[in-house]
Amino acid sequence: MKTLHTVIKRIVPILALLALASLLVGVPDSSMAQSAKSYFIVGHSDFHALIKNKKKRKYRSNWQKVEKNFSRCYKADPNGSYAPKALYYMGRVHEELGGQSGLKSDFRRAADYFGRVVSRFPRHGWADDCLYHRADIYARRLKETSAARKDLARIIVDYPRSDMHSKAKAYLKKLGKYNQSIAEAQGKSAPSKAAAAKPKSTPKKAAVQKAPARPRDPSGIAHLDTVRYKSSDEYTRVVLELDGRVKYRYQVLDPNPAVNRPHRLYIDLQGSRLGHDVTAATTVSDGILRSIRTGQYNKDTTRVVLDFLSMQEYKVFPLDNPYRIVIDVYSPDGSTPVATAAPAKSSGKKTTANSKYRPPSGSKSQAGDLLEQLGLTVRTIMIDPGHGGKDPGAVSNGLREKDVNLRFAKILGDMLQEKGFNIHFTRTNDTFIRLEQRTAMANVKKADLFLSIHCNANRSRKVNGLETYSLNLAKSKDAVRIAARENAVDPRSISDLQFILTDLMVNSKIKESRDLASDVQSSTLSRVRRRWQLKSKGTREAPFYVLMGAKMPSVLVELGYLTNKTEAKRLKSKEYLEYLARGVVDGVMAYKGKIERYAMN
Repeated sequence: MKTLHTVIKRIVPILALLALASLLVGVPDSSMAQSAKSYFIVGHSDFHALIKNKKKRKYRSNWQKVEKNFSRCYKADPNGSYAPKALYYMGRVHEELGGQSGLKSDFRRAADYFGRVVSRFPRHGWADDCLYHRADIYARRLKETSAARKDLARIIVDYPRSDMHSKAKAYLKKLGKYNQSIAEAQGKSAPSKAAAAKPKSTPKKAAVQKAPARPRDPSGIAHLDTVRYKSSDEYTRVVLELDGRVKYRYQVLDPNPAVNRPHRLYIDLQGSRLGHDVTAATTVSDGILRSIRTGQYNKDTTRVVLDFLSMQEYKVFPLDNPYRIVIDVYSPDGSTPVATAAPAKSSGKKTTANSKYRPPSGSKSQAGDLLEQLGLTVRTIMIDPGHGGKDPGAVSNGLREKDVNLRFAKILGDMLQEKGFNIHFTRTNDTFIRLEQRTAMANVKKADLFLSIHCNANRSRKVNGLETYSLNLAKSKDAVRIAARENAVDPRSISDLQFILTDLMVNSKIKESRDLASDVQSSTLSRVRRRWQLKSKGTREAPFYVLMGAKMPSVLVELGYLTNKTEAKRLKSKEYLEYLARGVVDGVMAYKGKIERYAMN
């Protein structure tokens, strides 16, 4: 009869591979978590089996096999519930490996993994265990007593109710300089685990949740954890995600055929080190992005090198929570201008769906061909149902924003398809998608318009109404508040973002987006007011992450306030959502008509 361990080893990897396969083609957040869970179960079983096997645990290759499952677990869902556990066990693997090899490099790698749990997940139940393990490594294995004292003191100060508190206290007394270490730790104390465990009194989720500042590694070094990209034949977005803020510099090198160098952009991340899970080199087989290479330029600088087949324009900017650096590279075809009411401007926009617009005079086919060639029409629309997956958005009166957004987006998509538009969605199910990925999806699909759908919330239950936003500097406190909530950042960070946005707005569709917002707002109000009273909150401008970098006119529509009982009740109704959707369609048609009339004249 087969043992339970054998069954787990044979069955769970198959389930994990199936889950990972579905992940590659785009699946809900739950599948990502299931894939991570499957890898963790295998890794956990193998780890404890290897600990007990005196013969097998002597060989490095066996420990590396165990680590691989934890690494896959972390990559499958790097922000999920199993991510900190996977990092912890990767640290344990190298701690045990160091015990067998006696190599300092193994112990340092173990300390690094433990530090990443504390840095990325300071409120997790295992954060204090990681600090204790790292302190023990510093004290016994690396003979770095000062670093060990810091970690132990941090447990005592920051985690007073943890199971490691008494152990840390005894260990620190053994190492000496107890009072001095405690005093130093109290000078930069983080919220305790017990305090973090208390339930937050935000049942309505109307207030902005402040993003906690994640503690950095004691060395002050950040880690490059993830490199993501989306690419097409005219556009590429690369995102570098780190576990802390860093200073960075970048440079573009012109192609040099003599040394076989293509268009190249490299970026140096100062005060950072390469994460163990980042691939050193990636060859990209689609779009203008040719390859991505990462490496440790020197002990405190990570370098990322991007090679492109062509490049005409680029932008580099940071985003917070988590900290990431976004690199946008554009290489328009040159033969076809972008869709705009301004004089022709090159972008190679390609369209596919048939429009029902009828030109006022001249040959219909010739006029249609001309509009399509010039890009002065709207054929492809990307609809973005805000939030999703682990991010519910606003929650109040029995509604979750992510659900209302998705339901409305599908109604809107069907109506726009009936009008002849080619429709794409950033998500069609309950999936978590990062904000910067949504605009990238629109750019890659060469959408002519980007419509981001949201619901609002406010501390006051009386606040209600419809409002439509476009990208620009925030000009009111309300605009700052809403941008902060949708960006999931502290309102105080919006001032930094506005400075960044000043540079990003060059060549953006600011005026076109403002015109689209005006048409959507007025048309939706007109349609809905046939049946219901609806307050207009107007058209506004604010620095939304989800709109940054869009190469087409883009707006964010706030359908109503979930915190207002009357509007929440309406937003539950399919009939009300249909009226809202018809209004948005009317606005899109009005905007489309304007730019086509402009082009024909």
